[in-house]
Amino acid sequence: MASTYLSRSVTTTGNQRTFTISAWVKRSKLGSVQYIVSAKNVGETTLYFRAQDDLQLELYDGNNYYLRTTRLFRDTNAWYHIVAIWDSIRPTSSDRMRLYVNGVQETSFSAAVYPPQNYDSYMNQSGETNYVGNYHSGSSSYYDGSMSHVHLIDGNDYNPSYFGETDSTTGEWKIKTDVSVTYGTNGFFILKDGNSVTDQSGNSNNLTVAGGTLTNTEDNPSNVFATWNPLSCGSGTEFQYGNTRARKDTAGYISVLGTIGFGSGKYYWENYRHGGGDQNIGICLAEKDGTTHSSVDTGRVAWGSSTVYIGSDTGISGGNVSTGTTYGDTDIIGCSLDTENGVMKFYKNGSLVTTITDSNLEFTNKQYIPCWQGANGGEVRSNFGNGYFGTTAVSSAGTNASGNGIFEYDVPTGFTALSTKGLNT
Repeated sequence: MASTYLSRSVTTTGNQRTFTISAWVKRSKLGSVQYIVSAKNVGETTLYFRAQDDLQLELYDGNNYYLRTTRLFRDTNAWYHIVAIWDSIRPTSSDRMRLYVNGVQETSFSAAVYPPQNYDSYMNQSGETNYVGNYHSGSSSYYDGSMSHVHLIDGNDYNPSYFGETDSTTGEWKIKTDVSVTYGTNGFFILKDGNSVTDQSGNSNNLTVAGGTLTNTEDNPSNVFATWNPLSCGSGTEFQYGNTRARKDTAGYISVLGTIGFGSGKYYWENYRHGGGDQNIGICLAEKDGTTHSSVDTGRVAWGSSTVYIGSDTGISGGNVSTGTTYGDTDIIGCSLDTENGVMKFYKNGSLVTTITDSNLEFTNKQYIPCWQGANGGEVRSNFGNGYFGTTAVSSAGTNASGNGIFEYDVPTGFTALSTKGLNT
């Protein structure tokens, strides 16, 4: 959401002693304070990631009551399902504030101060403002990432099984797209299957976009798309737009690897070149250290300027390949990788430029991952199937027989997006 946040003014006091928050979130930026849901005015009740990347549920009104997890949340590829409960009517103090992640209750806390019994929160109090994605209107502690299926329950304590369930095949925690709960006076349900802030609870407690621009994304808890990985990149890399944009403003190359490696199959993605500078776009051996540019160099198959550079550790014979074609700002570079037959192709604005054939079956026998390299103001805005280059939607979506992902140009026959659904087709 970057600098985007939502708000709703509370005009009728509901139940201040019991509320439930349920939200699915996918993080982008790490190492900063980022609010998921808050109530702020006279006092404050907040659910947020601290700068240390732990999770905290807190009430502050001169007194301070809070739960702070021991574990950290630094996976920028995963969707986390977070359920936070305030239920101060409970006789046992440790039951009055509870946190759950992916269906499991958090029991290890670096700090915990529980409220007295029957203590009022501010989440459902008249005169407060509910915020999603920020602390309050003057704050810059925006949530940076994606959100889906955000529920606020006024007056009921619901455990995670109301909002998610264990997949009987994979054993993973998965979303329930339709839930059966009682929302109470101030409850709401937003961001269901899209970017609508219209309340789906039946209460008409609609939120408004109070800052920034709210964009839709194909990435969701049921189908996770690849992005660029802020934990596998060179120093000085800047990320934005849910980590689909990477940039390097200073001299000296950096490398960035993706969050999902290629399985056995056929995959396609697009990259919008922006910012000038120097850039290479392609793939790299997944075993390489993305924080070290020289390591990526030896494992890459990446198009830069008029040459596809092929690293020595790939085992692909023939060395670098001259394409005779360059690309510049506003060009869209398409990449396709067929790991089954050992073929990598590069496209410029929908037209095939060159084909790298792997006669030694290295594309088949080794694990590869998306890669981008840049310097001197180089910037890439990658569309791994989300349907956007940054915040700009594709202008006229090409055909995609797989139905997985939205792209600017026609997806080659038999290919799909690099996502969890694409890996399992």
